[in-house]
Amino acid sequence: MPASGPVARRTFVLGAAAAAGTAALGGTASAAAFGWSDDGANYVIDTGAQLVFKVGKSNGDLTSLVYRGVEYQGYGGKNSHIESGLGSSTVTIGQSGSTILVSVTHGTLRHYYAARSGENNIYLWTNKADTSVSATRFILRVRAGLFLNDEPDSYTYAPTAIEASDVFAKPDGQTRSKHYSKLRVADYTHVGWSSGGVGLWIVRSNHEKASGGPFYRSLLRHQSADGGGLYEILYYGQNQTEPERFGLQGPYVIALTDGGAPSASLFPGTLTTPWADSLGMAGYVGASGRGRVAGVGITGRDTAYAYTVGLANSAAQYWGSARVSDGYFSIPGVLPGTYTLTVYKDELAVHTGTVTVTAGTTTTLNTIAIPASNDPSNATAIWRIGDWTGTPRGFKNAELMTYAHPSDVRAAPWTGNVVIGSGTETSAFPCYLWKDVNSGIVVYFRLTAAQAAAAHTLRIGVTTAYANGRPQVVVNDTWTSAIPSPPTQPGTRSLTNGSYRGNNHTFTYSVPASAWLTDTGAYNTLRINVVSGSGTTSYLSAGTSIDAIDLLA
Repeated sequence: MPASGPVARRTFVLGAAAAAGTAALGGTASAAAFGWSDDGANYVIDTGAQLVFKVGKSNGDLTSLVYRGVEYQGYGGKNSHIESGLGSSTVTIGQSGSTILVSVTHGTLRHYYAARSGENNIYLWTNKADTSVSATRFILRVRAGLFLNDEPDSYTYAPTAIEASDVFAKPDGQTRSKHYSKLRVADYTHVGWSSGGVGLWIVRSNHEKASGGPFYRSLLRHQSADGGGLYEILYYGQNQTEPERFGLQGPYVIALTDGGAPSASLFPGTLTTPWADSLGMAGYVGASGRGRVAGVGITGRDTAYAYTVGLANSAAQYWGSARVSDGYFSIPGVLPGTYTLTVYKDELAVHTGTVTVTAGTTTTLNTIAIPASNDPSNATAIWRIGDWTGTPRGFKNAELMTYAHPSDVRAAPWTGNVVIGSGTETSAFPCYLWKDVNSGIVVYFRLTAAQAAAAHTLRIGVTTAYANGRPQVVVNDTWTSAIPSPPTQPGTRSLTNGSYRGNNHTFTYSVPASAWLTDTGAYNTLRINVVSGSGTTSYLSAGTSIDAIDLLA
């Protein structure tokens, strides 16, 4: 426990290695409750409220987190830190008025902790300049026994590893993994736990230097017998669709509360940090150095679905929701530059353009009109399974697969054929198809005489694939399509780690009239096989996630 008495008044000089990043800081450590001290191995920071934390002087780890006299930091003998710990680093501290800043330098990486007088928050920034340092996450390690968590994204009571040493099964057949977050980045502002009148949270940053966009799913938290972990993912390669971005990411916030959620003023898109403008953090850009994009509206929308507008270039990413009534959107806090603007119907891109952002100004866009041809749902179909949303939502097991392994006892059988007109076409069709699990599922359907006399286009939309799994189709066991080329997809696991989010792709098949049955009372059959020369067995065989299937008129 850090000393609770006064901190000796002292003058300090910043180390040369960190001077460039903290040149604006100087002065003395105050003798008031808010201040910092040096216990030899750590810098000890007291926020003057109820939070005292320590940062290791040799490595920049968060070595202690004491709130209301209780130590929360640490499990398994490990500290909280960037990635698995940076190791030997140059660590300096400075105080500027009501702000204390700890600066960590490790090679080309800069990491910062900031405390504000009277706040039970720790503000963090991480600047990764290149690939020389592995820094994909900050993990807050929390002692066991302080919070109870058995949510689907936890390890709790799951002793048997069933895949890659990071997916586990409980004795009752339910599965657990740190990957099973259930939520997309756009779905949450904070993660954590609450118990006994104390809440411990990480409030995520705006993810402008992360990758994967608003619909990416990644680690949020986990818990085991040793304790729990809360994550801020700066970059994660699992089922990733974009290159890594570099630069200063933050702030993300460790927030302690009286048991409730953290203040909404800390949430991404709301949090402002003018007090950090003069701290000299490497790569920091304040509000005055940023711009805003605003759209008058979006026409051509299907109002049954939410629409999102995303901005992305090699340096940054942002997004905002389109208003239901008219499609108006506003995306503030954007770094200057030219971006690709994408309008998503649910998670399906239905419009792209470009926009240039200038610091200190708002770029106002006229109404964006989505052509009807950009939304595949607008095409007239003889029948359709699901809808074109860029997700497998509504298909069998789709929701469960965002927080469970396909082998989970709660999953409905992955096999079973589908009859068009049954009313259960979508809910009966599995969200995922694997070469070694349920390849060869059959769709039964009837055609009128006029329909059977014509050629038709069959479309199968997918959201991602594992091991180049893609659909080859057989009609009435007489006509077989060519094997399609595999589209570009992430090369890592996806279908077994809670993520269907890859690169949306539509396979099209031109089926000749000769393939159809002319007996209007008979069922035509469409057999969907998964083909690939890659993958292993079972749920790690080649597979793909389904968005929609339809036969066009």
